[in-house]
Amino acid sequence: MFILLYLSFWSVLGSHSQSLSSTAATKTTTLQAFVTPGEDNGQCTTCQFRQQSKLMRLHSIKSQILSILRLEQAPNISRDTVKLLLPKAPPLQELLDQYDQNGGISEDEEQSSSETIITMATEPQAFTHLEGMPKCCMFSLSPKIMPNSILKALLWIYLRPAEEPTTVFIQISHLRASSEGSNHSRIRAQKIDVNARTNSWQHINMKQLLQLWLKQPESHFGIEIKAFDVNGNDLAVTSAESGEEGLQPFLEVKISDTGKRSRRDTGLDCDEHSTESRCCRYPLTVDFEEFGWDWIIAPKRYKANYCSGECVQKYPHSHIVNKANPRGSVGPCCTPTKMSPINMLYFNDREQIIYGKIPSMVVDLCGCS
Repeated sequence: MFILLYLSFWSVLGSHSQSLSSTAATKTTTLQAFVTPGEDNGQCTTCQFRQQSKLMRLHSIKSQILSILRLEQAPNISRDTVKLLLPKAPPLQELLDQYDQNGGISEDEEQSSSETIITMATEPQAFTHLEGMPKCCMFSLSPKIMPNSILKALLWIYLRPAEEPTTVFIQISHLRASSEGSNHSRIRAQKIDVNARTNSWQHINMKQLLQLWLKQPESHFGIEIKAFDVNGNDLAVTSAESGEEGLQPFLEVKISDTGKRSRRDTGLDCDEHSTESRCCRYPLTVDFEEFGWDWIIAPKRYKANYCSGECVQKYPHSHIVNKANPRGSVGPCCTPTKMSPINMLYFNDREQIIYGKIPSMVVDLCGCS
């Protein structure tokens, strides 16, 4: 009996050991295949991680834009609606012309050392208590604008069509507050001939007055705009009345970029066919039309780039663990270390046109951190 039990015990133990050895061999083979993959499998894994990085970057861009613009969701504005709402004002057309036919910003503009700021006229409630003070026009000046940085400053005025060919006298007055109420000081006058039933945009040089406002902010009470034809009709649109939305006066200011662009730090740049495994910057073009975001007027697409690749660990054993379990690694990650903004022309959720700079939209440099 004892002998039979002894033989049975070693028989079972031998069978179990053989099973464990087989399982261990299988696990070892699997682990080795993962840690030290063949060339094809390694490239495939790299491509998968790269594709995942690309998708995460696209999702991040969409979320970031909505967050910066303080939008809970993308404005529901169709392509046809954009065509109806977009004013054909010359400065806006110039902004659109800065983008090439492919939708991205042109190389000349990308290297440009100037910036354009468009400010719409407003009616400041703080000054309505002054007797005789006109409702238009006041401009909120960007802190970026400095007196010596102004390259040009143009006031754009939209003229309603006249019933017959006529001469229009445009008059711009600087408003000043005084103890008696308001004081008008004429600063610009211009005479133009217009055709019958023809509307038009006209511009007036405002550089000197803008510099005065910046040097003496207390003198900034705005301006008054008049544009009379020979019959005494005021043709200037000075507020966004019904049917005249988007036609109110605005100030176009072009300033020089005082901050010199530094040469981009050296870093790895790769293409989609690269076999580089280290942390590298890869090209990525964001197409807003593919998002269905017709509310973005320009650019329709831009080069965003993304980061992907391995980061060398400080300790050798950490590198092995990272390769065996890359998603669970707590080591340094390949991430953007330098980013730059893009200028964007877009509709907000109230169908107003905004031209602004969106930060951190382009990956300039990738690194491990």
